[in-house]
Amino acid sequence: MSKYVTYSGFQIATPLAQFVEQSLLPGTGIAVNQFWQGVADIFSALGKQNQALLNKRDTLQQQIDDYHLSHPDWQAAEYRTFLESIGYLQPEPEDFVIETKHVEPEIASAAGPQLVVPVSNARFALNAANARWGSLYDALYGTDVLSEEDGAERTQDYNPTRGFKVMAYARQFLDNALPLAKGSHIESTNYAILDGNLVITLNDSAQVSLQQPEQLVGYQGEAQNPSAILLRHHDLHIEIQIDPHHPVGQADKAGIKDVVLESALTTIMDCEDSVAAVDAKDKVLVYQNWLGLMKGSLSETFEKSEKSLTRTLNTDRSYVDTQGQRITLKGRAMMFVRNVGHLMTTPAVLDAEGNEQFEGILDAIMTSTAALHDLQGNSPFKNSTAASINIVKPKMHGPEEVAFTDTLFSRVEALLSLPKNTIKMGIMDEERRTSVNLKACIAAAKQRVVFINTGFLDRTGDEIHTSMLAGPVLPKTLIKGQSWIAAYEDQNVDIGLKTGFRKKAQIGKGMWPMPDKMALMMEQKQGHPESGANTAWVPSPTAATLHAMHYHYVDVFARQLEIKTRQQASLDNLLTPPLMLENDLSAEDIQAELDNNAQGILGYVVRWIDQGVGCSKVPDINHVGLMEDRATLRISSQHIANWLYHGICSEEQVEKTFKRMAAVVDGQNESDSLYQPMLNEHQPLSENLAYKAALSLVFEGRVQPNGYTEPLLHTYRQAYKQQAN
Repeated sequence: MSKYVTYSGFQIATPLAQFVEQSLLPGTGIAVNQFWQGVADIFSALGKQNQALLNKRDTLQQQIDDYHLSHPDWQAAEYRTFLESIGYLQPEPEDFVIETKHVEPEIASAAGPQLVVPVSNARFALNAANARWGSLYDALYGTDVLSEEDGAERTQDYNPTRGFKVMAYARQFLDNALPLAKGSHIESTNYAILDGNLVITLNDSAQVSLQQPEQLVGYQGEAQNPSAILLRHHDLHIEIQIDPHHPVGQADKAGIKDVVLESALTTIMDCEDSVAAVDAKDKVLVYQNWLGLMKGSLSETFEKSEKSLTRTLNTDRSYVDTQGQRITLKGRAMMFVRNVGHLMTTPAVLDAEGNEQFEGILDAIMTSTAALHDLQGNSPFKNSTAASINIVKPKMHGPEEVAFTDTLFSRVEALLSLPKNTIKMGIMDEERRTSVNLKACIAAAKQRVVFINTGFLDRTGDEIHTSMLAGPVLPKTLIKGQSWIAAYEDQNVDIGLKTGFRKKAQIGKGMWPMPDKMALMMEQKQGHPESGANTAWVPSPTAATLHAMHYHYVDVFARQLEIKTRQQASLDNLLTPPLMLENDLSAEDIQAELDNNAQGILGYVVRWIDQGVGCSKVPDINHVGLMEDRATLRISSQHIANWLYHGICSEEQVEKTFKRMAAVVDGQNESDSLYQPMLNEHQPLSENLAYKAALSLVFEGRVQPNGYTEPLLHTYRQAYKQQAN
């Protein structure tokens, strides 16, 4: 069988061509030849423009490098004038308000967690889609939010002592979100619906109602003996489940067996940083899973506790409202899809001369076409209730690149005969040129933007790369305390509110990286809704349920009104790189930083290259599991590259560090049956592809485009796959 099929002058990899003909297009009303002709037209029209934008990135970076070489002493005002002179920093547009229409209610009307997962992993994708609703009891019982003191250990079999702690914590939460007119949920012995109102019986037989009776939405079962009671607070639903015969309900005075929270309102099905897709076969897996989500047909069978389980999408949830009418709530999170950025090309599509085509253009076409099945009703479920396709576009540099994506989406809409602005855009504020021009970026997509967010790791990686020649940067832990990062986080909210995002679009914050440290998350992540963000990223369904409580504790939309009146964050602070003005680090400090970075790089890269895993829980140097994707790799590799360039460390020291850390990472993964040790008797360490990739990311880091890791990762992963075959 030929590796490629030719359509309209372009060569389409056979797996992709078969996927389109056999799976993607049937049911859409689009003919195969018509589709590929449209695809060819888009690549022909936009490919050169895409490349020109990448060339401009390189030109601007060279000008910035030259500036730092000729201006060794940092002067903020002079630097800002220089950035304006080369067009890096553009004039801020006049005030405006975004004009996006047909926005999902989960995006515009409510505030809550956002779960991000690799769509290449069907099980993870299904778990994320189903994370709209989560058991608070399970989340509390199975994590460190509750201590294990006084006999409350987490055990495989149900521990009643821990169970009582869970019940007490949940009752305190109910008191906060659903306060009673008198007394506390802790005293409750019965819940019933009488004449359309919730009546709670307390220990002393007193019957009370909610302080806000309108919080009652509906129920399941019989009104006077409900099996579930649905309530609402801050536009998020809470379901109290009652079953006095259940093992948990038996131990509860009111028979409550669980409290279920509306958790991940939205989820991002990721084709980018958490995915390792380097060829047509990999891309088809990504598209096939996304298509399965859009058609409602995706399923995954797996073994757990010696049982075979099959996971599918959850159905909707039905209740009777206070007027006796049946109501239905979505059982699944509203799904965004994150495409790749503008940089990479893919061997899945070649032109007539055999040149790879831009992967971001292909992603826009394929993921939007898959979403047609949702829009056309080819699924038993509904993802979009606003007749929209919601695509997050990462790693755009400035308003010109946002405008290019707007043009790309318009071309895809024309290909699919969709109304203009059906495809909505999420703008990730993770590149320096986007941050300093954020208002202009939003203006470039003001009719389709639905989302902006921040991300410390990618943003810091780009900051280091852009300012590489300005001087050595601080250790990573100290970078977090610098004024530029506070300005970055604040400005994202300031400009989002200034341009009309409140109750129209999402303002997001970054990922909680430690899925096993939920007590710490509960202490710290409330800062995200308090910052004015109406969503923030979480690494798991359990984390989504716990983080959902923060949106009950904080009225985000009221908080946004308070924040809207403050002075906008300082652009001068945002433009100040986190430089180490005096090197007062000890030899031990430097080595500890190198150890941390090298171990993190190796721990992630070895799974990416050897197993094709783009996102997983990777132990850090202190053996704390961190949910890692390429953003971690970018900051760590750029950090060492910066220190190498400025002589903080030597190549020899870095090589010795990586060799020691290879042994550490091998030891951390010895229980993984799929793991292939870097240090083994069959191959010298210097020839191990994963190890070589890790070193290349550092030693070639300064010349990588914008410090991205994808070009080298793709090269070494492709080499590994060829070697394995």
